Amino acid sequence: MYARKEADANTRVRTGVAIILRDDLGRILLEKRSDCGLWGLPGGRIEPGESIADAAVREMKEDTGLTVNITRLLGVYSGPADRIVTYPDDGGVVQLVDILLEATMVSGKLSCSSESEDLQFFEPAALPNDLVPPAKAPLEDVLKGRSGIIR
Repeated sequence: MYARKEADANTRVRTGVAIILRDDLGRILLEKRSDCGLWGLPGGRIEPGESIADAAVREMKEDTGLTVNITRLLGVYSGPADRIVTYPDDGGVVQLVDILLEATMVSGKLSCSSESEDLQFFEPAALPNDLVPPAKAPLEDVLKGRSGIIR
């Protein structure tokens, strides 16, 4: 799924949200994805007719069981180097554009969805090495305290 691909006239662009959620200890929530077995940020695509904030709240609830409040925009990531993927269900090549948002937890109990093998909070200095490529640049920016990023 995350093998390096080249964009062409048939490449679709898909806009989604990724969410940074920290617990009371400052650890960052990551999701081990069931489609590839790698760790990434919770989130997903924005559906037609849906706002960015509504998509983020919905995706967090679906992916993690948690209700969140979106607190700020951290960045927008579209660089093709690590964002062109092939989806196994239809073989289509997609360039991912992710809007990175920060959130705080409102309620809920952490629970995996069918899209998750695991959910864990990680110390910022001890993130797993097996990250999905699209999560690497956003996490690097967050760890360096950057916001307002367009990549």
